[in-house]
Amino acid sequence: MPIEWAQRSNVGRTLRGASLCVMLSVAWLVPGSDVQAQQYQFNTVVIEGNERIGDSAILRRAGIGRGQAVSGGQLNDAYQNLQNSGLFESVSIEPQGGTLVISVVELPTLNRVSFEGNRRIKDEMLAELIGSTERRVFNPGQAEQDAAAIAEAYSNEGRLSARVQPRIIRRDQNRVDLVFEIFEGDNVEIERLSFVGNRIYSDRRLRRVLGTKQAGLFRRLVKRDTYVEGRVEADKQMLRDFYLSRGYVDMRTEAVNAELTEERDGVFVAYNITEGQQFRFGTVSLESEVPGLNAAVYRDLLKIRPGVIYSPTLIENDIARIERQAIRDGVDFLRVEPVIDRNDRDLSLNVTYKLSRGERIFVERIDIEGNTTTLDRVIRREFDSVEGDPFNPREIRQSAERIRALQYFETAEVNARQGSSPEQVVIDVDVEEKPTGSLNFGGSFSNNDGFGVAVSFQEDNFLGRGQ
Repeated sequence: MPIEWAQRSNVGRTLRGASLCVMLSVAWLVPGSDVQAQQYQFNTVVIEGNERIGDSAILRRAGIGRGQAVSGGQLNDAYQNLQNSGLFESVSIEPQGGTLVISVVELPTLNRVSFEGNRRIKDEMLAELIGSTERRVFNPGQAEQDAAAIAEAYSNEGRLSARVQPRIIRRDQNRVDLVFEIFEGDNVEIERLSFVGNRIYSDRRLRRVLGTKQAGLFRRLVKRDTYVEGRVEADKQMLRDFYLSRGYVDMRTEAVNAELTEERDGVFVAYNITEGQQFRFGTVSLESEVPGLNAAVYRDLLKIRPGVIYSPTLIENDIARIERQAIRDGVDFLRVEPVIDRNDRDLSLNVTYKLSRGERIFVERIDIEGNTTTLDRVIRREFDSVEGDPFNPREIRQSAERIRALQYFETAEVNARQGSSPEQVVIDVDVEEKPTGSLNFGGSFSNNDGFGVAVSFQEDNFLGRGQ
């Protein structure tokens, strides 16, 4: 994106002229292909135009000393070194007999950085995105990168039509102000969600799976119909989980294509998927690696039967029953790992549950962040584990799924890290709240009263209490 200068600038013309000056000067001294090899010696080196940067610093960057023999190639290298230093708007190197004249125009100092036109994203947040720094040498390339970073931030907020123009205002003493003029644009709504490659399930059924929704009649009241690139990965995982729970273990999303409408106020999103074939459970068995523990004791707890459509949830349920029984039997830290053996000939998956003794690790505490509305206790009640309990990774994963299933949060991440000692872990819960209210409309008609309209509002997380 080109930078707009508030005062007329000859930067581009000067740069082109500087490069031409070097080539013409060197070519004038030594014709033909001998330019690079010919040696020159300048008794005097004159530096012009520098104000902040000293002569010696410029000579060091150029790599040329007074009285030093140099070639045409070295002169060109000197020009490139100075031009690429990020200190000068323009550079020219011109031999004049026994004198080499180096003329520079220093890049100005960045006096102030500001933002105009931004309402959705505050100045403080935008300042964290950019690399341009006040009281440093102004870098036009960095300003363009900063404009692109700001535009990307708006894109992630669903405003794909946002535009950012960096504008330079010249001040005295070779200083400039940098102003990012921002046109935020409107939210880009999803006009249509479609799928390519789906044979088993219709587009309509798959749309119900995604967290992102297609724009409808009350589009201005539904935030989820705004296209946000960051939601694509979450939606892909939702599709994957949907198919996996129905036995399609090879399902994958090949690509997600988003195409803007001509008016740039809507987007068509297409998921290119491969469904694969449906698998069923084969044999289900138990193996114990714990001395003195007979795996057959837990055989009756397995509810999966051969021929049933494969689902990870059924495996998780078996594991949960085994681990709960182990705790009742006084067998702490028992770990149950499912090993799946795939048979492509009959499209079956054999499952072997391996019982082993896990490490003696306890839950030190559960830290919750990001819940600006929902109370801590609403999130904590989704955990089977509390502080001081043996750490069970499977239980933590299931707790994370239950938190996401509440539908109170845009995102919910649950991770474990080492606590105050190697034998303890801290569970970190990081959530991002989302609107949980819904507006419902209804209509009626009778001969006596005519048409009637009913409007109701429902809040699923009233006062953050999960009610």
